[in-house]
Amino acid sequence: MNPRLNPQRPSGMPYQKYLPAHERVEIPLTDRTWPARRITQAPLWVSEDLRDGNQALAEPMDTPRKRRMFDLLVGMGFKEIVVGFPAASRTDFGFVRHLVRSGAVPEDVTVSVLTAARADLIEQTFAAVEGLPRAIVHLYTPTAPVWREVVLGRERAEVHAMIRDAATRMARLAGEGVRFEFSPEVFNLTEPDFVLEVCNGLTELWDASPDRPVVHNLPATVEIASPNVYADQIEYMHRNLERRGSVVLSVHPHNDRGTGAACAELAMLAGAQRVEGCLFGNGERTGNVDLVTLALNLYSQGVDPMLDFSDIDRVRRTVEECIRIPVHPRHPYGGDLVYTAFSGTHQDAIGKGLARAGRDAHWSVPYLPIDPSDVGRSYEAVIRVNSQSGRGGVAYLLREHYGLELPEERRADFARVVQAAADDSGRELTPEDLWKLYATAYRD
Repeated sequence: MNPRLNPQRPSGMPYQKYLPAHERVEIPLTDRTWPARRITQAPLWVSEDLRDGNQALAEPMDTPRKRRMFDLLVGMGFKEIVVGFPAASRTDFGFVRHLVRSGAVPEDVTVSVLTAARADLIEQTFAAVEGLPRAIVHLYTPTAPVWREVVLGRERAEVHAMIRDAATRMARLAGEGVRFEFSPEVFNLTEPDFVLEVCNGLTELWDASPDRPVVHNLPATVEIASPNVYADQIEYMHRNLERRGSVVLSVHPHNDRGTGAACAELAMLAGAQRVEGCLFGNGERTGNVDLVTLALNLYSQGVDPMLDFSDIDRVRRTVEECIRIPVHPRHPYGGDLVYTAFSGTHQDAIGKGLARAGRDAHWSVPYLPIDPSDVGRSYEAVIRVNSQSGRGGVAYLLREHYGLELPEERRADFARVVQAAADDSGRELTPEDLWKLYATAYRD
């Protein structure tokens, strides 16, 4: 670009210390097909709110808060819920036992529990799920080179042997209703041939079948590249996993680069059938992938999300009370302000769109990707007035709240009155404020 148009200068930051993704891990896929595909159905959603989400809290949930979250997830339609890491704490173990004793798990819901590849942890995990008619026991082990060297202090062959030993123990302990899941942690930084070797070996060891499939969950534990790279990695696995009809290909993106939702969507295009994440993106560091955003993104494209968000404010309140972290007001779909327009041009377009809503077969209101009423929001808060607002918004609020159809020739004049009042006060004006200003300005 012409230097006169882009006068930016070097930042002085030590960017050379970081390797780009293509120098850290091989991406063997060159004939990708995922860009030409479309998402036409929802994946199998898996809530991690009680496990990944819980471990990220300064104040982890106790059993009453966990139970409230669990009941919310069941009511929304989740059919797989990760309920804890039973060997990690008494609270996690106790909550799994609470679910067993209380009979809280519906017949069509499967709970999942996590364990590391250690004999004592595996034994304790199976003790926790004893009595559940259905459960997934999820084995995870770091497989990426840095984790093998720094965390485990083992070579590839040693890590593989450790995983197989753990998987063999799990197979020996499992009852009829138990299925298996494996996560090569930091999949996206692990050599593709090593992931395939380990996953295919476990598919065989656990004797996966279409009626009792194994879940191979491929986490972007730490985002290290743009979403298209993750999609390439997922498509490579999708094509090369053995007994593909007996494998559920799952993804577990995090949000370190702020692209967790995009990673999940592109992974679905690339062959992923299952997505693990948290409501509103809670999780370690920058969070797990946000299932609210993902599901309602599908909804906005005419795809049934298979989860019920018809009262999104109740969902948000429950999550906030359980995790004690507020949802950002600009959070997609769920934030307090996401269906609200202060800008004059936006207000005018929305007001005109709402006036004709219902005439078309499909939703087509400018600036509103979905109908707020579909998620339990009223139109009352869609248009609000401050110093940035214009005549369209002012006219809309007077019509909706007071039945006053502001004459066209008066709109621009009254908008100037409103803007002056908003500038002077520095605050938002309520419909009542507008009515008082109108009565003062036009006493007939």
